[in-house]
Amino acid sequence: MQHLVLGLILAPKRESGLQRELLVSEPALERAERLANLLAAIVESSDDVIVSKNLDGIITSWNKAAERIFGYAAAEAIGRPITLVIPEDRQSEERQILTRIRRGERIDHFETVRRRKDGSSIIVSLTVSPVKDAHGNIVGASKIARDITEQKRTQEQISILAREAEHRSKNILANVQAIINLSRSDSSESLKEVISGRIQALANVHSLFVETRWVGAEVSTIAKQELAPYLQEGHDKRIVMEGLQTVIEPTAAQAIAVVLHELATNAAKYGALSNAKGRIRLAWSRTEDGQLMLRWTELGGPRVTAPERKGFGSRLIEGTIAPLGGKVLFDWRAEGLVCEIAVAT
Repeated sequence: MQHLVLGLILAPKRESGLQRELLVSEPALERAERLANLLAAIVESSDDVIVSKNLDGIITSWNKAAERIFGYAAAEAIGRPITLVIPEDRQSEERQILTRIRRGERIDHFETVRRRKDGSSIIVSLTVSPVKDAHGNIVGASKIARDITEQKRTQEQISILAREAEHRSKNILANVQAIINLSRSDSSESLKEVISGRIQALANVHSLFVETRWVGAEVSTIAKQELAPYLQEGHDKRIVMEGLQTVIEPTAAQAIAVVLHELATNAAKYGALSNAKGRIRLAWSRTEDGQLMLRWTELGGPRVTAPERKGFGSRLIEGTIAPLGGKVLFDWRAEGLVCEIAVAT
């Protein structure tokens, strides 16, 4: 049994040695032909374009990837100038490439644009190498082209998103800074609460931007978020909202969110939401020139008297809307505050 096991283990080694012996004794011509066939198979199965041309720029070989990517069959391309796939405004590139090839230079990862049979353009990364004959003379060039169109498109999208993220971050910080500068209170704890509420209003509307991929936010959705604690089910609603579905861009949406938060907070402390009978009507529309017209009307709350000077809430609302080129009008009626806002969207 031991001899049998040893024989099984040693047998592959003897066979391997025999294979090596046959390989060494393989005629040089057959070995060259086998390697050439292997190389041809690799070229044909490559996902990258692999073509060759002579020093006049005439195509001499054209692999399957070239057929797939450029749309020309090998029979259509071989024998024709390589300029077949080069856009008119880039023809000079081929002359420069051939000049460098004649000097024996290799061109690595040259990014350029090429043209498909259907006329569409793709971005490619080219590597071009001189091809020599048996005597070392340069007789042509081999080209490897990789389609990097999607890669470039992705890079551009990342770049756009990075710039957009920078812009939005600066915008958010500017809004927070404005809120802090416009906020006042009698105590540090009260000031903290005021600022926290206003920043939370910004956070709320930003969650809506994510859902729309930063297209903006819909007015009724913003209003429902900011007035959520006061909304009631049933027919006798304390808050009535009227307006068509209106999407406004992020900057205006942030401003409206902060304004509605401020109006609701003021109404809960001093106005229509400070008692059980008060009501609020919120209406909005969009004008032909693209402005959002918003009207906040309070009814049924404590009797209102016009303030002798502007409060911090009024200043915040005006300070939020004015930078956008908008206008704010406060009408302190005895039956309740009416606030009208116009802002570009």
